[in-house]
Order: sequence, then C-alpha cells, then structure tokens
Amino acid sequence: MPASDAIVIGGGHNGLCAAAYLARAGLRVRLFERRSLLGGACVTEELWPGYRVSRGAYVAGLVRPALLRELRLSAQGLRFLRRDPSSFTPLPDGRGLFLGPDAARTRASIAAFSARDAERYPAYEGFLERIARGLEPLLDAPPPELSRLRGLRPSALWNLGAALFRLRGSLPRALALLGGAARPLLERWFESEPLRATLATDAVIGAWAPPSAPGTGYVLMHHVMGETGGARGVWAYVKGGMGAFSDALASAARAAGASLELDSEVRAIELEAGRAVGVALADGSRAEARAIVSNLDPQRTFLTLLPGAALPGAFERAVRSIDFRSGSAKLNLALDRLPRFRGRGSARTGAGPEHRGTIHAGAASLDELERAFEQAAAGEIPERPMVELTLPSALDPELAPAGRHVASLFVQYTPELSRAAWAAGARDALARRSFAVLDEVAPGFSASVLECEVLAPPDLEDLFGLTGGNLFHGAMVPGQLGPRRPVAGWAGYRTPIPGLYLCGAGSHPGGGVMGACGRNASRVVERDLRAGSG
Repeated sequence: MPASDAIVIGGGHNGLCAAAYLARAGLRVRLFERRSLLGGACVTEELWPGYRVSRGAYVAGLVRPALLRELRLSAQGLRFLRRDPSSFTPLPDGRGLFLGPDAARTRASIAAFSARDAERYPAYEGFLERIARGLEPLLDAPPPELSRLRGLRPSALWNLGAALFRLRGSLPRALALLGGAARPLLERWFESEPLRATLATDAVIGAWAPPSAPGTGYVLMHHVMGETGGARGVWAYVKGGMGAFSDALASAARAAGASLELDSEVRAIELEAGRAVGVALADGSRAEARAIVSNLDPQRTFLTLLPGAALPGAFERAVRSIDFRSGSAKLNLALDRLPRFRGRGSARTGAGPEHRGTIHAGAASLDELERAFEQAAAGEIPERPMVELTLPSALDPELAPAGRHVASLFVQYTPELSRAAWAAGARDALARRSFAVLDEVAPGFSASVLECEVLAPPDLEDLFGLTGGNLFHGAMVPGQLGPRRPVAGWAGYRTPIPGLYLCGAGSHPGGGVMGACGRNASRVVERDLRAGSG
C-alpha cells in the first residue's frame, strides 16, 4: 500500500480545504506546495519592511458558511472585519455614492442621484437575493453529470430539482440573468450612471468581457452568492490580510494530521497502467498515493503534469479550448497617508466611511466600461480603466507602520500583450493611468504612493500559477459552468485518469475565495477511497 491515501498538489485555499477534510476523515494526506508559503493567491506578504499586503485576493465574501463551521476556523484564529459601507464611488465634482448594509443610508445616497433608483434598489436587491437563495445550495455539492446519465447520482438530481422548486416563479428571470448580459439588466432597473457602473463592476470583475456580453449576468450573481457573519452580499477584510484565511485552513489541516510540505514543486503526475499512482517532485524525489488531487487549473493539471497521450483525444481538445483570457491586473501599494476625496472633509486625518469599503474610480459609466474593454481588446492600455481601490489598513492598522497604509488596486481592462511589451513599459503605463483616475477624485493620490508592485497577467501566471493570469482558473461563462466545468461530462471532480481528481477553481462551482471546490472534491475522493474505486 502507498504511504499516503491522498496527495494534494498545490497549497491554495481549495487545496488546503481538501487536505483538511480528507485528513479529518482519517485519511493519510500529504500536500505539496511549490512556494515557501501556503495560500496560492490568498496570501499576505511583507513586500516592503512593515507593509503586509494581501498580494493576490484582497476581500472575502463568498466563503461557504459550512466550511467555517465544520473546520472551526474561528478557533484557528480567523476573524473577519466587516466593511460598512461596502463601497464608495467618488465623482470629480465632489459627490459620492455609498452602498452598504445600512439600507436607509444606501437609499439616501442613491436618492442624491435618482429618487426613482432609490425606490427601486430594495426590489433589485430582493430580486438577486431570491435567485441567490435558490441557487446557493448547488454550490455545496457536485453538479449533475447530465451528459452521462448512467453514472448520475440521485442526490445530484434531487439538488437540481430542489433549486428549481425554490426559484419557481422567479425561474424565467433567473435564467435570463444567468445566461444574459449585465448591461441591459442594469439599464432596465436603474437610470443613474454612477449606480449602474458601480453595480456593473461585479459583473465584469476578472472577466474578459464588457458588461454588454452574454454571461456577465452570471458573474454579477456569483458575487452576491455569499455572506459574512450571516449578512448576504457583505464583503469583508480578513484580520491580518487574506493570508490569515489560508493560515487558518492550514492549522485545521495540520490539526487533523495532514502533512503540508513547502518548497516542494510537483513536476509530473506518474501513471501506472493508465492510473494516477504518485507524483515526481522537482528535487528528484517521488511520492505515491491512492488518490492524486490537483488544486492547479485544468490546463496545468492535464497538459503540463501528465505524460503525452495520457488523455482521451476529445477530453484533451476540450481542455485546450477552455477560455483562460484575463483582462485584470493587481497593483499593491504602500501609501504615506490615506487619500482625501473631493467633498469628503479634507481636514480629516483618520479613516472615514469613504475609506472602509471598495472605492470605485475610472470608468464611471456603462459606456466608459465598454470603451475600456474595446481599447484593451485593440491592444491598448485604456484611457480610463476600471479601478477598484481598497484600503484594508483603514480597518486593520497592524498591516502598515504607524501613520502609513497599504492599498490594493484591482484594474481592468488590461490588453493581451507580450511579456516583452509588459517589460518595456506597459506596467508603468497601466500604473500611471490608474493613478491618474484616482487623482481626479482624490487629489494628490499619486504623490502619496511610496511603493508600487504591478502584477500584470503574466506576473499573476508566474507568481500564482494562474494560466493566462485568469483569477478563476478559467472564464466564468455559461459554457464553462456547472455540468460543463471544467468540461462537459467531467464536472464531478473525477477525471478520465482513474485516481486523479480536481479540487481547484477550475472545477464546480468556480472562482473566488469560497472553499467550495476543495470541500466538494474531498467528499468525492473520500467516497471513492472508501469504496476502493479511487
């Protein structure tokens, strides 16, 4: 018998979830991570002395409640810092739009732009919440394998039927949202551009698509299918940065008996008679297990780690056709002060409500978002990119030296450029454009920047192992979701290679810091190993 029951490749948060659950089930688990820290893109790193930055993922709001409860992550030191308000959209004329959990304050802020929109906003939130409540249970189980009815599990059909029943009268509108574009939906609901554009960011974030593209409706819904502390749609910072979430998962996994091994890059998955039986590491060592569970994206798992001709031709072609395009960049900053926004009490020295949530700048209308995408698609740095600024040190001052701050800029859209073009000045150009749109609403922002790291798509690929820099391990579009994630016929975490499983965001239900992929996959692996079919 192999020394391990399961080997997990990759120590991102889903890999850590899988390792923790498998170890809790009494299985012998080894996890190999190529970097010297765990968490994948969900990490906290001290990029400059005294400045601790959430280098990749930067907010939490999709973490599955069952995972928090079952792994007792609060006992492992995990603490969320709720943001109220959730977002602030400042305008150059000094006006600003606040959205958040305080319903009265949110409606009053919207009413300053449109009384009609303020009246309609609660109904819009209720519309999304009904659909989210109907669909959310589907996140916590493998989707039905509709293309392979012989192996269809009754529980999968039951879950799907239950979701359809929960939606009932909302089903036609839900289907229109999930398969459609965000722009016409938002235009039907609202008339003020600051509100439309603010809401549209949830529909395009991480996507190579403008808000008018089919499928952006699902991305919008995906970002409201979560909660923090029982409050739906409320996103939070993690105390100590996003790496503290991964640290809590690692603690849970180690407490259950899993071995988490750093600086241990897996170079190949080894097969015997067509079955995955172990891995070969970069240092020349080997490890065997009854099950190999990959937290890497589908392309890296199937096209990089497996020997040639190991996959069925149709499956390999389907993997090669997965859309990994990315239009996103992440800028990590050290600031000498908090930004001061026009019309927001410039004499204030401490953090105000405008600093707590996500700050939207740059493309401030649906047309400007469309234009930013068009320019990126043409190979240009957009004149007015979409910029999301977060200032976690406003709520968690231990992340930076006294009086200083850390900031994250999530920027879209970035063009598909060669590595040489990024090295030749495109990174600097993207930073300048991003700082310029922030200077419009917060004069002097550029001058407050002490340090800046620009992670363009090639950097996200190299640093975090994200093919194409895609945050979600593959686009979150209707053709790559549910029973078709990663490819049709293989949505249940198993693969055509016996003994090889997926547990990363390239599997159901997809991207975001939620842990559902790792949790779901662990159940399938455990069941197969118990049955002797893993």
